[in-house]
Amino acid sequence: MTRPTYSKTVLMSLLWLIAMLTSGAASAANWLMVQGTEPEGSADLARVWGFVQVQYQKDQSDPNPAGGYIPPKLIGPNLDSQSAFNVNRARIGVRGVAMPLDSKINYFLLLEMGNNGITEPSGSFAKATDASMTFNHLKGARIRAGLFKYPGAEEGLQAIHVFDYINFTWVTNQMLLERFPNSTYTPNIPPQPIPPEVDLNGFEEGVGAFRDVGVQVFDAFNFGGNWEASYAAMIGNGNGLNFSDNNNDKDVYLYAALEQVYGGAGPRREGLKMFAWSHNGVRTADLTNDGTHNPEDYDRDRYGVGIKFLRNGWRASAEYMWGEGMIWQAPHNPSFGLGPGQGNPNAPGNGAFAEANGYYVEGGYRFPGTGWELDARYDVYNRLDGDRFEIKFDRVTLGVQYFFNPRVRVAVNYEFRSGEAQNFPAGAGPNANVDGIGDVIGVQVTGIWSQ
Repeated sequence: MTRPTYSKTVLMSLLWLIAMLTSGAASAANWLMVQGTEPEGSADLARVWGFVQVQYQKDQSDPNPAGGYIPPKLIGPNLDSQSAFNVNRARIGVRGVAMPLDSKINYFLLLEMGNNGITEPSGSFAKATDASMTFNHLKGARIRAGLFKYPGAEEGLQAIHVFDYINFTWVTNQMLLERFPNSTYTPNIPPQPIPPEVDLNGFEEGVGAFRDVGVQVFDAFNFGGNWEASYAAMIGNGNGLNFSDNNNDKDVYLYAALEQVYGGAGPRREGLKMFAWSHNGVRTADLTNDGTHNPEDYDRDRYGVGIKFLRNGWRASAEYMWGEGMIWQAPHNPSFGLGPGQGNPNAPGNGAFAEANGYYVEGGYRFPGTGWELDARYDVYNRLDGDRFEIKFDRVTLGVQYFFNPRVRVAVNYEFRSGEAQNFPAGAGPNANVDGIGDVIGVQVTGIWSQ
């Protein structure tokens, strides 16, 4: 099947346009340096900090003709209702300089206690999301070791408490926010009524939360006055928040960014940033429904390029991402398959060897002298690209934020969503369940605390 290339052309044109319009601007936050690296000369032995996010979301999707619902039509992470209040994040952490041991060693610890994809599947009350040390002894080659965010896509790498939207884009949530295969073959779960008769989350482990246990070499270099170049190379277990590994293969992460810096600091440093990244690994999984535990290795590769601009209240960004292998197909499909021959990785509609791609374009404006900000985003995800069971998801998100102060804000989002299996007529094949994906309205309050 030949795919049209108009979406890639439109995205590249938008990237070029943003770059031209902002060629004299500054750079966006450098997340490699902000998270886990203390400012040079800092004497803080322990700085306690944290944040809480409380939200309400309502999904207006329709059930399939039999009255069943699939996860895109229910509110996560519990997937048992179309409307819910939730404490979706509650994190507390401590960071600082390892004095009196060595002033060039930084540490970063963070604990998640909210109800989300990290804690809900395993039923745990709290789970560590970060436990790392950064060694700043080598000029041009800082070393970070432990559990931390791997270098990659902007939505995953940036600090979530300053994220401008309530929900991730389709492509980030489905292709990048990893769900790990179960230890043995697990059959898929059919659509369920409300409330569901069985748990629609078929995965044993929580999400990877864009983190891994490993070692990273990274740094940032200033040149030409206000220019900054950054790089990162990491090797990790490829097993998310789990401290152990489940196979002998290691994941490799690469990242590079070029930025023009004018002023500001921290998460909301103004400017222009252009970046590219890659993530290559292997997953071991038993995906064959043959009554035998016979796990095999499957490649999992992800790539992306993007740009982000922030200055004088204006923000604009865009990113294009693509991937191959282990394409996730919703929490009720732990076999990674949807099509006929379910449980056979070589069958049409199965994600083990599939491809996918997607992108987003977004922007916002903070009104000077007020606490108000307007946001808008368009995102697209082509799951199982080129496969008979390919599904295209798209969404327009309109948002407004009000900042009571720099650490407390409320965000309201309205999402116009749709999905379509383009190789099937309405109501047939995957469209029997994809048809009826409706709009979502969400309200979220964020409060940040720091010592």
